[in-house]
Amino acid sequence: MIDPAFVAAAEAAADLAGGIIRPLFRSALLVEAKGDASPVTEADRAAERALRAFLGERFPTHGIMGEEYGTERGDAEYLWVLDPIDGTRAFLTGRPLFGTLIGLLHRGRPVLGLIDQPITRERWLGVSGEGTRFTGPLGGTIGPRACESLSVAELACTSPDIFPPAEAARFEKVRRAARRVSWGGDCYGYGLIPLGLVDAVVETTLKPWDWAALVPVIEGAGGRMTDWQGKTLTLESPGDVIAVGDPALLPEIVGLLR
Repeated sequence: MIDPAFVAAAEAAADLAGGIIRPLFRSALLVEAKGDASPVTEADRAAERALRAFLGERFPTHGIMGEEYGTERGDAEYLWVLDPIDGTRAFLTGRPLFGTLIGLLHRGRPVLGLIDQPITRERWLGVSGEGTRFTGPLGGTIGPRACESLSVAELACTSPDIFPPAEAARFEKVRRAARRVSWGGDCYGYGLIPLGLVDAVVETTLKPWDWAALVPVIEGAGGRMTDWQGKTLTLESPGDVIAVGDPALLPEIVGLLR
């Protein structure tokens, strides 16, 4: 059972990050290029600094891993995994299709995950052993739809540009088999799986801060989230990710990706 204090801290941390991010949305920001050419803004950095300070004060023995400032106490029993703005390009271009991701690993296994969209005020919370919870003014209820075949599936992916050539050819098999594909969304696309609006997301080159918070949200709603071989995601995983609302869809996707 997850300590309720961990859940409360994750929600309070998301509130804190939202308070930093909202005033900067659609404002003039200085942008610089990181080594991987993804944009970084002061919103990213300021929110992660605040999250680290907040969680570090409350749980000094826990580790923290974040996109902007690396890992502290990475061998701790509990490890918080943070991405203050997952979907920075959407944020920079004024689209509310990004989110704050707060995950908690226990001995390497995701046990708590939160997706927060600070502009639309939507929030998904997944806790190991409990059902995923969703709140927000735009409507929607937790309940992935039955979908046993890609031929009737709504597939989502952030961008076709994320795939290296070899992986792009494998993904193309999945895309062609799906009923339809929607591009864009980053973590927001994963949040639509528990709501029964998207059936699957297939992506690659993800880092732990991109997926750690998503696993409890997807699986707490009855779905599955694995690597491209159908194996459990770990900190050593290569970054290939499949998320499905109906577990019956997973074998077909894994087979096409082989």
